[in-house]
Amino acid sequence: MTDGPTRRRAATEERSGARRDRDRPPAPEPLPHPVVDNHCHLDIADEPVEGEWFAVEQALAAAAAVGVPRIVQIGCDLPGARWAVEAAATHEALVAGVALHPNEAPRLEAAGELEAALAEIERLAQAHDRVRAVGETGLDHFRTGEEGRAAQVQSFRRHIDLAKRLGKTLVIHDRDAHDEVLEVIDAEGAPERWVMHCFSGDAAFARACLDRGAHLSFAGTVTFKNAAPLREALAVAPRDRVLVETDAPYLTPAPWRGRPNASYLVPLTVRAMAEVRGDDLEELCVAIEANTEAAFGGAW
Repeated sequence: MTDGPTRRRAATEERSGARRDRDRPPAPEPLPHPVVDNHCHLDIADEPVEGEWFAVEQALAAAAAVGVPRIVQIGCDLPGARWAVEAAATHEALVAGVALHPNEAPRLEAAGELEAALAEIERLAQAHDRVRAVGETGLDHFRTGEEGRAAQVQSFRRHIDLAKRLGKTLVIHDRDAHDEVLEVIDAEGAPERWVMHCFSGDAAFARACLDRGAHLSFAGTVTFKNAAPLREALAVAPRDRVLVETDAPYLTPAPWRGRPNASYLVPLTVRAMAEVRGDDLEELCVAIEANTEAAFGGAW
């Protein structure tokens, strides 16, 4: 996904830039059993453009109509975290996760604001009982170079500690940093519940995360033609550790890659997951729903 303030700017640029085919994809066939989109950024689409971005109420209604009645709204900078808490308190379909995205940490550290921002995340994590997660936090070696990685590690460790102290689910962003993420998890000790958001590793990395107690969350990337290692990881994951997400409004599944994503497109990803795994679709949906509740501390 695009990250923090950069992510917000990217959304604005997409809305105002040259228009490709940006119409919303049609709704897929509903799922035979409800599932949860465990990672979404509804706030990015809070000011919709006609034909492209959903308003929140539209997004929730469209998702529910195809069998996705519940969503975990993730805030990954201070404005997004505040928005997530307010949205979860307002909409019964939502619970929230709050954190500083790893690419926020170097920026805040350079401005002398990291400690104050971490304190605000801790306050928000305790602000409402519908805040179920600390995340997304983690490491990103794609957008942040060597000069910013110490701040990322510091922030990641603090979020792990926060999740453990508050009994919240830890949601991890890992981009090009598989080994380093596991090093920090091993050093700090994993919380009781933790999720590898938008899992991007191969089968060996999947096993390493599973051995440490993680749930693996798969996004629309699993449908991409160049994602064979990711499909191999999905195939080796036990059914009781598999989750699904959109990371909307990004990572739209095939055949609509490049168009705006939203939770109503989760059925495309779930059907692809069932095919890769050789699972009965309804049985996989039942498992995903139960797994998400287990990963995020119960139903809502």
